[in-house]
Amino acid sequence: MIIKRRYGFSILFKEIIPPLVILTGWDCVVVILFQIFHQEWMEQPALPFSLMGSALAIFLGIRNNAAYARWWEGRTLWGSVTNNCRSFGREVDSLLGGAPDLARAMAAYPYILKSSLSNNEPDAVIRTLLDEDTYNFVFSCGNPANALLYKLGQSVRHLVIERNVDGAVHGTVDRILSDLANAQGGLERIRNTPLPIQYSMLPNIVTHLFCILLPLSAVQTLGWITPLGSSIIGVLFQMLDRSGRNLQEPFRDSPHALPMLTISRTIERDLLQPLGQKPHPMPTPQFGRVP
Repeated sequence: MIIKRRYGFSILFKEIIPPLVILTGWDCVVVILFQIFHQEWMEQPALPFSLMGSALAIFLGIRNNAAYARWWEGRTLWGSVTNNCRSFGREVDSLLGGAPDLARAMAAYPYILKSSLSNNEPDAVIRTLLDEDTYNFVFSCGNPANALLYKLGQSVRHLVIERNVDGAVHGTVDRILSDLANAQGGLERIRNTPLPIQYSMLPNIVTHLFCILLPLSAVQTLGWITPLGSSIIGVLFQMLDRSGRNLQEPFRDSPHALPMLTISRTIERDLLQPLGQKPHPMPTPQFGRVP
């Protein structure tokens, strides 16, 4: 994930270097064949390629908007998870009389959710936040994050009965768990519903095809400087395509993914520090890597 804003363009440009080198090499081949060996078949009209470039730019713009909408919805839902986890910790303390074990279990929830969304192994920190029985129960279920919410709901009910808490208070706390379940469902919907192939694969294929054909229409006008002009235009289209592909999968391990580890650490800090407990340290900003 990107933790510092200025890294974004640098990471993107670094990813573009391999196709840029290939495109520049192809442009040089085209120039040599046209200028030295006078291959007349390379004298292609510029108009079709201009129209193709305009259509491709519109297509990439539509796809990138759809990809960013997925990314931003994911970030919004993670914001809801953050707010509701904080509210749960506060209301368990103020309305139910305090329950450190419940606060620690809720601190484990975003870590479990993060692992489920990214299809990674559970974070080691989860074992330090959950007792052995709860850990075994949660990970014996097919949806560990939902199982933990179920377990928290049971624990809240037992606490309400044990301390003779008013039913309206119980409903207030339980509503937070429902809101968390709704946010989790939205995140799982994004993960389980990829962009249609017309949005995910077709723009990538057409972009590569356009970059290959572009020097054929430019060489008769630009001559020896074709690699410069064609490569600049080609890399712009490559960056547009790469941006959309990075954003359409907001949960995979990527420098462009949502900062789920940082969010999880923030929630853990906000839940444990009021209890006088020490949370795990925040991830160190790293260039081009996923902490």
